[in-house]
Amino acid sequence: MAEEIGKLLVGTAKGAFILDRTNGEWKIDGPHFAGRSVYAMMLDQRAGRNRIWAAAQSMHWGAELVWSDDNGKKWDMPEEMRIKFPEDTGQSLENIWQIAPGADDDTLYVGVAPAAIFESHDNGGTWTLNRGLWDHPHREQWTPGFGGLAVHTIVTDKDDPSSLKIAISTGGVYQSSDGGASWNVTNKGIKAYFLPDNYPEFGQCVHKIARHPAKKDTLFLQNHHGVYRSRDGGNTWQEIEYGLPSNFGFGVTVTDSGDVFIVPLDSDGVRYTCEGKLRVYRSKDEGDSWEALTDGLPQENAYEVILRDALTSVRDEVYFGTKNGKLFGSADNGEKWGMIQGSLPEINCIKAY
Repeated sequence: MAEEIGKLLVGTAKGAFILDRTNGEWKIDGPHFAGRSVYAMMLDQRAGRNRIWAAAQSMHWGAELVWSDDNGKKWDMPEEMRIKFPEDTGQSLENIWQIAPGADDDTLYVGVAPAAIFESHDNGGTWTLNRGLWDHPHREQWTPGFGGLAVHTIVTDKDDPSSLKIAISTGGVYQSSDGGASWNVTNKGIKAYFLPDNYPEFGQCVHKIARHPAKKDTLFLQNHHGVYRSRDGGNTWQEIEYGLPSNFGFGVTVTDSGDVFIVPLDSDGVRYTCEGKLRVYRSKDEGDSWEALTDGLPQENAYEVILRDALTSVRDEVYFGTKNGKLFGSADNGEKWGMIQGSLPEINCIKAY
């Protein structure tokens, strides 16, 4: 029988944790960067690497991008920050929200606040500001969301290095077809209920985007009030929230089977699980219908919050973490759930491998 392995990278408000699974048993290591908020992590296994990237935020030292090649035993902590705004921008780095691999083996992207993308084409050795987005004429009209003005989602295409899609809070969805040299706004159909024009060209508070693993033009989006699907690569969006207890939430993920998962929350004014029940909702038909998954999850007095990067999947396994520090997982596409850890610090992000 083949050995069952798996890895979870968990960023929390008080450090990072690395969980390794062998034959169903999880071993946890951490906290790394104890006391620092970790908002983004990534395992880079391209070109034979086994490098963990992490974005650690300190209230004293700011946000740092660091890496480890030995599963967290040692971390490369730079003498100077890797991600720095050029002097002519008049800006300084507030936070690193996302780390994403590019199409080729040596390209990486990070999304930051204030809303910008930095890119590296030498495996993180050097980083440059993406000027196409930074100089976008809409920038002066973007406004911060609750978590600041941030590029928090980057969707790349391994088959097309020229294709990039991002989400900005609050700016909405933008995409590039020339590797980031220029950016087009693609929010048609997405509502911004808090603006006088409910369907503006830009200004939507998008919370997360996920791509179908087999249909690259099919995307799913959790908005600040609204759940959407696009079947034309993000050019237009349609509501798919019918059958859900709420259209507010943060995360969205799609398993290899093509099933879509979200965790609705009870409005932006309340921001905890609907009715105090921890229910994950799954769609097996790309958002046409939804079913509540509850087996193994608490169904009373479960007032949990799941943040935008705290819901993830790999193969047909699904994982999520809560602001109360509970880490749950399902190995069978959401049919049954179990608690992996119950008393971590507030969970900001999870990546599964």
